Amino acid sequence: MAQGDWQAAEGLAVVKVLGAMAMASAVVGMAGRVLGIAPLPDLAGGLFPKNNTKKKKKVRVYMDGCFDMMHYGHANALRQARALGDELVVGVMSDEEIKANKGPPVMSMDERVVMVSSVKWVDEVIQDAPYEINVEFMNKLFTEYRIDYIIHGDDPCLLPDGSDAYAHAKKAGRYKQIKRTEGVSSTDIVGRMLLCVRDRITGETPVHASLQRQFSHGHSGNEGTSVGGGTRVSHFLPTSRRIVQFSNGKGPRPDARIVYMDGAFDLFHVGHVETLKAARAMGDFLLVGIHSDQIVSAHRGPNHPIMHVHERSLSVLACRYVDEVIIGAPWEVTKDMITTFNISLVVHGTCAEENLLKNGEIDPYSAAKAAGIFSEIKSPRDITTSTIISRILANHDAYKKRNKKKEESEKNYYLSKTYVNGD
Repeated sequence: MAQGDWQAAEGLAVVKVLGAMAMASAVVGMAGRVLGIAPLPDLAGGLFPKNNTKKKKKVRVYMDGCFDMMHYGHANALRQARALGDELVVGVMSDEEIKANKGPPVMSMDERVVMVSSVKWVDEVIQDAPYEINVEFMNKLFTEYRIDYIIHGDDPCLLPDGSDAYAHAKKAGRYKQIKRTEGVSSTDIVGRMLLCVRDRITGETPVHASLQRQFSHGHSGNEGTSVGGGTRVSHFLPTSRRIVQFSNGKGPRPDARIVYMDGAFDLFHVGHVETLKAARAMGDFLLVGIHSDQIVSAHRGPNHPIMHVHERSLSVLACRYVDEVIIGAPWEVTKDMITTFNISLVVHGTCAEENLLKNGEIDPYSAAKAAGIFSEIKSPRDITTSTIISRILANHDAYKKRNKKKEESEKNYYLSKTYVNGD
């Protein structure tokens, strides 16, 4: 008999044996059920296991907010929310909703959506979300957007009538709470700028001349108190764990094209985000240098930066286009620094704050230019930190009123604050 015939015969024999085993198993099983005897294992099923690789449903969570003056506290809230599910959907409230419930927003809807979309833990964005999660919108989230849980921080969110904006979600048993990030809020940031404005107007004593500067470093003359009409001083305490939580934890490949971009990145905004996006597209790995508070102050004046170096670093680290940051980067990009980090390209945006060179200083990018690895990026948006400050100045009274409205709720939160487990 030929080899092919032997193989065919063997295959047929195996099929017959397995068929007989399956038949015997079925007969024994039927007899067992009739006689009350425990059945034997399913021989056929054991030999041919069923494919039970059914795809597990992804848990989708929803979090909403104004996300005005986006900062690392917002980013940390989104990070915590994302950790409670597999996909994070974020609702960005409309300008009209913010005006009605809080006061005029500093950033436009378009700017706020870009900022939220740039956070690396966000999967989807819903524009024009309502301030209150009423029954109709809640059901829309559950059905149309397939949301499993609605997330909010441990700080209360009250409607103008004093009721809880998340009452319906809580009643439905679809609400989860995260821990608020201490030391910063949009109210606090606007307050820092308002204090800066007040100092310029009143020209107070040297001891009181730079309250805003005190805010940017998170300290005051009276620990744990409010300064300047109720705005709370920032007490952000950076930890190594928080930095690790925000980090990607991956270095560049040996053959990666590493792009370097540095700056203050104060009041991290849409102009920063879109320039970083353009920079990342020019290579495989984007390394961002965050200048120290001393460098920023020396080149931009005593009222800068508004946010201190660790606050600014976390905001940049949360951006999906950034791979790594240097906290407290040097002013000059030296030849040694280019070699140390294996930098292939040094870039800078066309729309940036004016940095005054001090006596004896050289162009900080001279080494990169000499090596032929410097490139200027045309900034997608004509916006800087000064642009945002000027918006506050132009609507000084309105933002002062807005902050006054928020001061009481901020004060009550800190007075009644209890420990909440979370990160």
